[in-house]
Amino acid sequence: MAQHTTAVLEAPTKKSDRAMNGSTENLRQKRSDSPKLLGMTIWLMAIGAGTVVADAAEAGDPQLLAEHLYNAANRPVMVELEASQVGNLSLALIDADAVQIDEQVKVRAGRIDLAEQFPALWEIHRTSYLQLLIDDEPVGSALVLQPMLSRMVPITTQGPVRPGGSITTRIDGWYDELHPPPLEISLPSEVPPKTDSGDATNREAASGDEAPKPTTDQPPRLLSGLRIYPERDVILRTSKGDIRLAMRPDHAPNTVWNFLELCKGGFYDGVTFHRIVPYLRSGEPFVIQSGDPTGTGNGGPGYWLPIEPSELAHDFGVISMARDLPPDSAGSQFFICLSRAGTAALDGHYCAFGYAVSGSEAIQTIASVELDDVARGIAVNPPVIQTAQLVPAPSRTPGIGRPDRPLFAQSYTIDPRPPRVPR
Repeated sequence: MAQHTTAVLEAPTKKSDRAMNGSTENLRQKRSDSPKLLGMTIWLMAIGAGTVVADAAEAGDPQLLAEHLYNAANRPVMVELEASQVGNLSLALIDADAVQIDEQVKVRAGRIDLAEQFPALWEIHRTSYLQLLIDDEPVGSALVLQPMLSRMVPITTQGPVRPGGSITTRIDGWYDELHPPPLEISLPSEVPPKTDSGDATNREAASGDEAPKPTTDQPPRLLSGLRIYPERDVILRTSKGDIRLAMRPDHAPNTVWNFLELCKGGFYDGVTFHRIVPYLRSGEPFVIQSGDPTGTGNGGPGYWLPIEPSELAHDFGVISMARDLPPDSAGSQFFICLSRAGTAALDGHYCAFGYAVSGSEAIQTIASVELDDVARGIAVNPPVIQTAQLVPAPSRTPGIGRPDRPLFAQSYTIDPRPPRVPR
């Protein structure tokens, strides 16, 4: 089957099978007097929470772990704190911008009910982080507290017609699944169809569009509970170097979870970058794409992933989900952006869920490989993801956040350009 293109331009695309739900077994940690058994228990619980720890926890290290991966709303939320260090222990509940949501609380080692300690816990409707501090210094990775909310559904309209006559799909807005808009509002709006200039990468057709926003004046989304797990980064160890990715579950929580689960299960090990588009005809760097075990652009994990209204801007080093024409057709294929200028038109139509904090040289090297088929972005020797490894994320300091920065915040530019004809 030929590779499809999507939405308002030839953005990263994929084809996969119908949706099916997966499940993750949760393990509850029991305290142990033996340091060796304690380390193994912590390791097993981290696996059950959907993460892989680089090394089994050392007995002397402080550990903060949720007893359950899924926690129903308005009930106790128990975490277990194991710490042998001398010092004042405290917990900070902060948002993705490092702003404290509630007052820090002093704690002791043992079982802690977060719902009791943080009165604002069940009022949070966006992913937050629980950070352990010893003498006011952050220690270890934070726990991700992801609210399980009713789904925001995309409102779509017909986009421009691509060469060959296929129709693209645009996302023009969002609504809560529990509060659908009147039928006449949800129908496609009457807008003149945009013509295709003949360029298979019709980015210019959408360059002036703003990212769609959720509809206003809606009741609060239904909160079912919290999914809680240790924060993890992903290191893509590729044949051209390592790329470290920080996740943004505050923008796309379920997309992040799906990606972490695929990485943990070895899905990406040995998978190639099957599509490389170093430049558009306009001269702006575009994307490198991977995540298809078949290497054809048509493969996936065997299910479709509902799209989320991510507000994370596509920029250099940002990772986003590729999809087919239907907005909910993502699965495992992803792309990494090569520039803000080349990928800004993807905002709101594709689900960005993280960004690279290191690996700019590897990204540029992958984008610069020799192409066998420039029109389709097929490399002579496609770069390979050797492993996709989950590693502990750095601690988050209240008021400051992570110690690293996204690559796009480091004013990175691609220069010199690869000596070949762009798309």
